[in-house]
Amino acid sequence: MSEPVRITYREAVKQAIREALQGDPRVFLMGEDVGRYGGCFAVSKGLLAEFGEQRIRDTPLSESAFVGAGIGAALGGLRPIVEVMTVNFSLLALDQIVNNAATLCHMSGGQFPVPLVIRMATGAGRQLAAQHSHSLEAWYAHVPGLRVVEPATIDDARGMLRAALACPDPVIVFEPISLYNMEGDLTAAASEVKLAGARVHRTGKDVTLVSYGASLWRCTAAADELATAGIEAEIIDLRSLRPLDDATILESVRRTRRAVVVDEGWRSGSLAAEIVTRIVEQAFYDLDAPVARVCTEEVPIPYPKHLEDAALPAAPRIVTAVKGLVGHGQ
Repeated sequence: MSEPVRITYREAVKQAIREALQGDPRVFLMGEDVGRYGGCFAVSKGLLAEFGEQRIRDTPLSESAFVGAGIGAALGGLRPIVEVMTVNFSLLALDQIVNNAATLCHMSGGQFPVPLVIRMATGAGRQLAAQHSHSLEAWYAHVPGLRVVEPATIDDARGMLRAALACPDPVIVFEPISLYNMEGDLTAAASEVKLAGARVHRTGKDVTLVSYGASLWRCTAAADELATAGIEAEIIDLRSLRPLDDATILESVRRTRRAVVVDEGWRSGSLAAEIVTRIVEQAFYDLDAPVARVCTEEVPIPYPKHLEDAALPAAPRIVTAVKGLVGHGQ
């Protein structure tokens, strides 16, 4: 790829799936409505006609059953991509993911790796109400034996699936619902995407904003507003939620001496809480102010648009948190 190509996040994911299917006969996609319907979020639209029913498999509405089937297929030498419609529904397969996929390699002394990729939509912003809108990434990032990633950019949406399929471990790929329609440039960097490691999304000297997924773009909007007040915010895109890249986070925090962690999960028991703790444990004496958090309000995600927006960690809340840290008031 010589010149950047303008595409949507949805199309970037579809291209990644198509490339995987074309390049490896062991790869297949399975899940609810991924075939004839084209996927709940239209990511797999057209792939059934292109690859047929053996490679694009519609499953019964039983997350436990089809995630378990994916684990078995991976143990048998295939490279399944299992699509779970939303993270909320993945709880019906929690036993398969946590007690089987995450443990089999360890419990077999390395004899039975589980090279499984599970894709699932996450987050709010599309008025899908509480059954379809939560951000439960922290639940999975808690579990040894899993790798957990969340692409927030077009290049990562395109490149992370390739890296996930090459990994011998089970990988959960979270795709923010609110980003599927986002347009951006697909560049040659997509072919170099790695499965681990955070990235400095924007450089700055006054405060570090640490985030992932859709909240990365809320941080970007906040940084634009802060810049008008003379505050330069550095933004870290975590990309990998397990393992976390402590080194990139700490290098930035030690330079800016202030940090705000922005997390679409709930505050209690959140990824934000883990990141704040790691910063305090390893860089306490480098800080000029306490580490702040901006998280989703501790309520089930509301359906009405104005209430959904109020619940999420929007840019104005991030701006307020940053100004409080740098002494510009509330």
